[in-house]
Amino acid sequence: MKAMLLAAGRGLRLGALTAERPKPLLEVGGRPLIEHHLMALKRAGFTELVINLGWRGAAIRERLGDGADFGVTIVYSEEPENEPLETGGGIHRALPLLGTGPFAVVNSDLWCDYPLHHLRWIKPPLAHLILVANPAHHPAGDFVLRGGYVTMPGTTPENTPEKTEPTLTYAGIAVLHPELFAGCEPGRYRLAPLLAAAARRGQVTGSEHHGLWIDIGTPERLAAARRAEESNGI
Repeated sequence: MKAMLLAAGRGLRLGALTAERPKPLLEVGGRPLIEHHLMALKRAGFTELVINLGWRGAAIRERLGDGADFGVTIVYSEEPENEPLETGGGIHRALPLLGTGPFAVVNSDLWCDYPLHHLRWIKPPLAHLILVANPAHHPAGDFVLRGGYVTMPGTTPENTPEKTEPTLTYAGIAVLHPELFAGCEPGRYRLAPLLAAAARRGQVTGSEHHGLWIDIGTPERLAAARRAEESNGI
């Protein structure tokens, strides 16, 4: 199974920290975030990686090269630097590099101890999502996990009384099948609507991660990841 690291976004909420360098090169524990992910994927048995490049992407390519220093093979999917294609459009562009079977996807701006080797054995209908408890900055969550399947909030099984079910947040880690993008055209669009549509059709499975997870979208959360690394590493 191949894996894709999403690394094209600019990270505007990080302000001056990403004005001249891409977010994946921000350091935690003295090493860029994306290098932590490369090493974690290698330990998990992923050796063929695709990385999409957008904002200051040349700096990522220069840092990582072809992956030989990390014991992996890296190929790059280029996007416009000043207008990345969002998650959906970026993955769609990279599909020719990812093969015809399911592939893992990991956001490169996470600090997380999820055991990535679990992804290699997942065979999703169209997608399998790793979900986490809703963080303070996203209290509404994204999805409901019911019997191993991901559903949308506000939907209930047939013949059951209407009730409110707890939501969970998509962790930015998934296994996707290329067929999720059937009928999609090249362009700039988000992944979330594709996942929501597939979930409504019962074609998305999921599991919950109960460990460490930080979405590094602000300077405060970057600082939290650095504190977590000092305490526990990943």
